Amino acid sequence: MNQSELTIPSLSRRDLLAKSAYGLGSIALASLLDGEDALASPLAPKQTHFAPKAKRIIHLFMNGGPSQVDTFDPKPLLNKYNGKPLPDGTSLKTERATGGVLASPFKFKKYGKSGINVSELFPTVAESADELCILRGMHTNVPNHEPSLMLMNCGEIAQSRPCFGSWTLYGLGAENQNLPGFVVLCPKGLPVGGSPNWRSSFLPGIFQGTHVDSSKTKITELLANIRNDRVAKTNQSAQLQLIQQLNKRHLESRSQDDRLEARIQAFELAFRMQTEAADAFDTRRESKETIEMYGDDLQGRQMLTARRLVERGVRFVQVWHGAGQPWDSHNAIETSHRSLAKQCDRAIGALLKDLKQRDLLKDTLVVWGGEFGRTPAVELANAGNNTKGTGRDHNNHGFTMWLAGGGVKQGHIHGATDEFGFKAVEGRMHVHDLHATLLNLLGFDHERLTYRWAGRDFRLTDVHGEVAHDIIA
Repeated sequence: MNQSELTIPSLSRRDLLAKSAYGLGSIALASLLDGEDALASPLAPKQTHFAPKAKRIIHLFMNGGPSQVDTFDPKPLLNKYNGKPLPDGTSLKTERATGGVLASPFKFKKYGKSGINVSELFPTVAESADELCILRGMHTNVPNHEPSLMLMNCGEIAQSRPCFGSWTLYGLGAENQNLPGFVVLCPKGLPVGGSPNWRSSFLPGIFQGTHVDSSKTKITELLANIRNDRVAKTNQSAQLQLIQQLNKRHLESRSQDDRLEARIQAFELAFRMQTEAADAFDTRRESKETIEMYGDDLQGRQMLTARRLVERGVRFVQVWHGAGQPWDSHNAIETSHRSLAKQCDRAIGALLKDLKQRDLLKDTLVVWGGEFGRTPAVELANAGNNTKGTGRDHNNHGFTMWLAGGGVKQGHIHGATDEFGFKAVEGRMHVHDLHATLLNLLGFDHERLTYRWAGRDFRLTDVHGEVAHDIIA
């Protein structure tokens, strides 16, 4: 699906708007006030290239780089060589110097009929092992946070590109016009790289992610200005109509200004959100049993909010573990990984079970993982470290992610790293391959979902990407 497939063949969208003397905001306003379809709305639901297996995505981002050999990719050989150099002069090409092998301090156990090995860090997630599709052959370009975050989110390590959530919303449109189609739950600040992780770049601004600081608990703090106690809704409608009439005049002389079009759309969405957003983000409306299942804490509220959003038609919800890079365990990996997993295991496990109970998992694709993995050997002490031999360095050569629901094989392991867990050697999946596969599950040929900008057609996977058909049910 390229840009021309989304418009009227004889006229471009901007030409049509200019010739009819109506901006996008005016058309959206007619929809809002009269209840009619917004014929030119870029958020209108769209047809996919072929029948989709997934209708929406929840991306659980464990930013910082969880260790694959301590979570979902057990390597018994690490115990044999613990504290010793790798055999046969094997060396690890890493960002910093590494020392001897570091055995995992965590025990692994087989779960479910599939017998998938999961670390003691994730006992609740492991209860849904038969729903998981474990990708053990992931690899990426570089062992640095910011470019790896950009690649995982946007398909490009350096230049500004639309993120995966924006491509999803651009291709599918929105199921619910009263909520943002793409929501980012990131508590207590921004991750490494900041908001470009969820920006739309050269796609129209209406497709960018709506960031919510999920550490807040009050609705009025989660969503600023969601309520207006001073002006009645009918008066707000009149004010908005006046503003949009002025915006229309402004747009007529600036028909090439995507930013203005996006601002007009944002006014409309903000007004419509007053009717539904407060309900969607208020987890206190859930039953006591449901809240207890998720856990009445930050991660529990995040996962429960994600379920409430997709249940109401939000296409893409990205849930960050926290700001910065919390999973970046250069030191004391036993303590740090145990603490981090304890924060989210219960909530993630509850999310998987809750989605299945509500018959949502079959067409909701859950994605778990970080931007890269970690080394099987210890990171040697340097000037900034005050401990020795207790942490792992960044590793872009091999790491693990998992998928659940949305048309992927259940209780399935795809790919493998070498016997020490350093490098992907079987079923290798680059981040571009992951993106191509996820788009396929959403019903898109990744080579055809394009947008023309600066004289060429762009796509999420650039000139790369192979669909991993082996993981599709």
